[in-house]
Amino acid sequence: MAGTTVNLLVVEDDAALRVSLSHIFAAFGHRVRCAADGFSALSELRVDVPDIILSDLNMPGMSGFEFLSVVRRRFPSIKVIAMSSAFAIDSIPPGVAADAFYQKGSNLGHLLEIVEGMTTPEAPPSLKPAGTPAPIWVERTGHGSPGGANIMLTCPECLRAFPQLSLDTRLPVHETNCIYCNSAFDYAVVQTAEPALRGGRGQKQAIPTLLMPSERQAQDSFS
Repeated sequence: MAGTTVNLLVVEDDAALRVSLSHIFAAFGHRVRCAADGFSALSELRVDVPDIILSDLNMPGMSGFEFLSVVRRRFPSIKVIAMSSAFAIDSIPPGVAADAFYQKGSNLGHLLEIVEGMTTPEAPPSLKPAGTPAPIWVERTGHGSPGGANIMLTCPECLRAFPQLSLDTRLPVHETNCIYCNSAFDYAVVQTAEPALRGGRGQKQAIPTLLMPSERQAQDSFS
């Protein structure tokens, strides 16, 4: 990897995969820290800002979609690699604030190539520019009309909150204007999936997932 030491933060809720990735990158001489979810990752960012973040998208608590959106707005200089097994594509999924995408279970060498490419002065053209705007990720707050549901949006400019009816469409990212300052910004809706049993103890955990009716969600990535 061109002999460059990278400060890498791996964000993954699967403990076995998290440890495996940590060992692999450490074997290449990189500094590696790990976090089990978006909230833990934000705590790690307060301690030290990494060069590159490798984050799963489907995680309990704060999903990768939400976490990476925060990273893009607060730390735009950090290179970000999103990963998931729910998207069988080579490009970055719509609405994901990342510079590159890695499909879980695919060629690990490709992931290593992505990291190496991010250490070079000129990133490959396949990497998304860091200045790409990130949508604000929000959750449904109640029932609306038959075609949608109520959500609360907070304007990133004036920081005022206002309600809006979010329609169920095939588009994952929507554009709106603040009712107070008229600033335009993008938002995306996090849909709470059906509660799933975790740990065999009968406890239920709601998993936030990207609201994309046309995409099949890979349930095995939530374990």
